[in-house]
Amino acid sequence: MSGETDLIKLYSARILELAADIPHIDELDAPDATAKRRSPLCGSTVTVEIKLEDGKIAAFGQDVKACALGQAAASVVGSAIIGADRSMVEKARDQLKEMLKNEGPVPDAPFDGLEVLIPARDYKNRHASIMLVLEATLEAFDQALERSCA
Repeated sequence: MSGETDLIKLYSARILELAADIPHIDELDAPDATAKRRSPLCGSTVTVEIKLEDGKIAAFGQDVKACALGQAAASVVGSAIIGADRSMVEKARDQLKEMLKNEGPVPDAPFDGLEVLIPARDYKNRHASIMLVLEATLEAFDQALERSCA
C-alpha cells in the first residue's frame, strides 16, 4: 500500500471515531437560542442550542443527523466551542470553507481539529453537511444577541 492510501485510511478511522463520539448531545435547559440548519443536497440536519455568558458560549447542545463527515465536524466543533465568541465561530466557518473549497489552511485553534476533514475537499457534495454545525451555531449566536439587545 502506498503512504497516501494509509493516510486516507487513518483519516477515515479518525473521522469514524469522531462521528461515534459527538459531545454535547443533550438538550439545554432554557437555551438563549436554537437554530436548525439543513443541507438540501443530502438531507443532513444539525440543530444547535446555546447559552451565552459575557458574549461567549457557556453551554452548547447539538442534535446531529448527518453523514459521518458532518458528524465528525460536529464532534470537533463541540469539543472546541465552549468559551468561543461570535467572531471565533465566524472565523472558523470561513476558514473551514476556504480549506474545503480552495485548499486553504486548516482553521485556527481551537478549531484546528477540523484538519481531519481535508480528505473531503474532493467531495463537494459533502461540503454543505460539514459546514452545518458552524452555520447553525452562528445563526443561534445572532438570535441570542438580538434577544439580549431587545
